[in-house]
Amino acid sequence: MNKHVAVEARENNADAGSVLHRLMYFLTPIDGRYEDLKKGDLKLNVLRDFTAGLIVAMVAIPLAMGFAIASGLRPEQGIVGGAIAGAIGALFGGSKYQVYGPTAAFIPVIAGMMAKYDHRMLVLTAAVAGVILLGLGLMRAGRIVSKVPHSIVVGFTIGIAITIGLSEIGDILGIHAKMGYALADKISVISQHLGEISFYSIGLAALTFLVTKYILKVSVFIPGPLIAVGLGTVIAATVWADKGFILIRDNYGKIPTNLLVFTGPRAIEWNNPVFLGDLAYYVIAIVFVAAVESLLCSRMADRLAGNKGLPFSANKELWGQGMVQLIVPLINGFPHTGALARTATNIKLGAISPLAGIFKCILKLLMAAFLAQYLELVPMACIGGILAYVSTVMVKPAEVREVLAMSRYHVALMVYTAVVVLAKDFLTGVLTAVIIWALTRRFFDKDAPKPAAEAVSVARP
Repeated sequence: MNKHVAVEARENNADAGSVLHRLMYFLTPIDGRYEDLKKGDLKLNVLRDFTAGLIVAMVAIPLAMGFAIASGLRPEQGIVGGAIAGAIGALFGGSKYQVYGPTAAFIPVIAGMMAKYDHRMLVLTAAVAGVILLGLGLMRAGRIVSKVPHSIVVGFTIGIAITIGLSEIGDILGIHAKMGYALADKISVISQHLGEISFYSIGLAALTFLVTKYILKVSVFIPGPLIAVGLGTVIAATVWADKGFILIRDNYGKIPTNLLVFTGPRAIEWNNPVFLGDLAYYVIAIVFVAAVESLLCSRMADRLAGNKGLPFSANKELWGQGMVQLIVPLINGFPHTGALARTATNIKLGAISPLAGIFKCILKLLMAAFLAQYLELVPMACIGGILAYVSTVMVKPAEVREVLAMSRYHVALMVYTAVVVLAKDFLTGVLTAVIIWALTRRFFDKDAPKPAAEAVSVARP
């Protein structure tokens, strides 16, 4: 038995005992995920994690602000949420390398909720979702979640990418009027304010997009988004100072330095069926996004890092996601999950343990506290440029080609999911696609197991 198989067996044994055994394992923050720190020079290994944490924190600040704004929240909520989620995930998650933070997949869910309710509703919804995720981890549901077809995952990624790309279209165009959440509402507002379109605002967004893109192409060791936002802010304050850019402070006021603000959950309105329906809808959405994206990200991280030691634990990752959703929204944040791009950056920067996530938390909060007065001067066009960049890198051509090579059935699932996510919303698109797949896969999916094969599979330990 080689080492990788041995450690995987050890992980499965720790994960497969009694519920009490699993609970004790999940509540242990310092576990085998830190094993690589002991290989070689401990001080140099800690320095590697510190360096990775520092640069990921620098990259994450403008991204976190953008994701929060696109979700209908304040920019500092993205900063504090991403920092605290990183620490909680590092302590209680199931991956050595994963970076936790605000992600694009959550934007349609949170934005839809915030358009109708307040932050206290978000805290309540996230708390209920967190309890469910804790239960899924204890009940070893990690393998079930991972069975969502790749075609549906790629489909909702495409739909969300387009949604994110259009989320700050008003800021990119320089339109001061408030934009609605739905695509039809945005088109309506733009058509009514065509005379307000600013080519300077479009130019600033394009500059932010291009600087971010090409700096990251040069090296992930350079915080491209931070440099792009800094450059755009300087230009807007100097050579284009009279062009009427919309700044973060114009929309959100002064960014506070007391980032950790406690917010309690909203009371459940048991006699209000509309409220209960909305609560159930958003809870399911948060559970699905957190579970699927975090497990996909954990799996990707092990492959990218060439992990030969302890593999990620799907069930402990669900437990860690539950902890994140329970705690982060309470202290001025919102739901977070594993972030694919930042996790890849973390690995490329040399991170070897969850200690990098803890460093990221501390450094990000320190930088935000000392840079708050400058962050509020960032033009909204720069935030739009950052989100436009994010939307272009969310969908990997290789993943689309993989679906195209599967079958017409899976291509149809991918297209259906993307269209419904864009036209309706995330949860409707994904859940209906999963239901369609479950009902039709035996007839149309050539890769679906036959009943006899499934029976054999179930009988195996």
